[in-house]
Amino acid sequence: MNSPRLWVVAGATGTGKTAFSLDLAEALIEDGRPAEIVNADAMQLYRGMDIGTAKLPVAERRGIPHHLFDVLDVTQEAAVAWYQPTARGTIQAIFARGADAILVGGSGLYVSSVVFDFRFPPHDQELRAHLEAELSRHGAGALFQRLRELDPATADRIDARNRRRVVRALEIVLQGESTHGAALPEAPTSWHPDTTLLGVHVERAELVDRLDRRVEAMWEAGLVEEAARLRTRGLEDGVTARRAIGYAQALAQLDGRVDEAEAIAQSQALTRRYARRQVSWFRRYDGIRWLDPAPGVARGEVRRMSSGTPVD
Repeated sequence: MNSPRLWVVAGATGTGKTAFSLDLAEALIEDGRPAEIVNADAMQLYRGMDIGTAKLPVAERRGIPHHLFDVLDVTQEAAVAWYQPTARGTIQAIFARGADAILVGGSGLYVSSVVFDFRFPPHDQELRAHLEAELSRHGAGALFQRLRELDPATADRIDARNRRRVVRALEIVLQGESTHGAALPEAPTSWHPDTTLLGVHVERAELVDRLDRRVEAMWEAGLVEEAARLRTRGLEDGVTARRAIGYAQALAQLDGRVDEAEAIAQSQALTRRYARRQVSWFRRYDGIRWLDPAPGVARGEVRRMSSGTPVD
């Protein structure tokens, strides 16, 4: 029996990672290797966030075990420092059952926290409170400029408008620590040496069309109604969940601040921008193998791995 392998299926939203991961799992099972899927999409961790995250219904999971879906309420924070040990523990349990684990998702930092040697600096509550007070007085721009002066590499990699990440980055730097956002390790961590990195790729023009149609389909499927239900469960109070693309726009439509066409257009633009960031993030992975998500490709990867055929 071969030792269990960690397969990573990464890439931009809308590229077909979900279907590819199912094909991969079935190909592994046919090859005599049981396989289970682990979620690495931050927003699919949340119960009730189904339409807006394109979460695969249980009935369509082909009987393959799935983990870390629907494990948080929308008011809970999906901190990476929580996700890393949770995901790694889930994967280790899969290995203990003699199965391969397939980590699938497009949340770059979540994927990286599992695969690479990321260690998270401690929180300093007093320093955090001081920075948040400074944020209230002077705004995110002033804090971001301070971050740029102290750690330009990290400043280049985070959104200046993301107040939470700017504050956290400064909190880390001011503790004399290195921020995990400054650079990726060059190779997978020794945490699990048998790791295969696969990237699902779709040409830009096709992807843009897919993403635009996907957002329109979410509105047709009832995203506005889903957002309304989640509002009653505290969506707007959630630290992580409220940032999910589509939900804020759907709530704005409910409140009459935008009409449906504008809500959809805003969501499409944000989704396209997010996809570009995802591609940039995963392109930095050393050793990742980029694949077309066409039928049969996953099966070919399993045959290649089983035969020991080298990567071209």
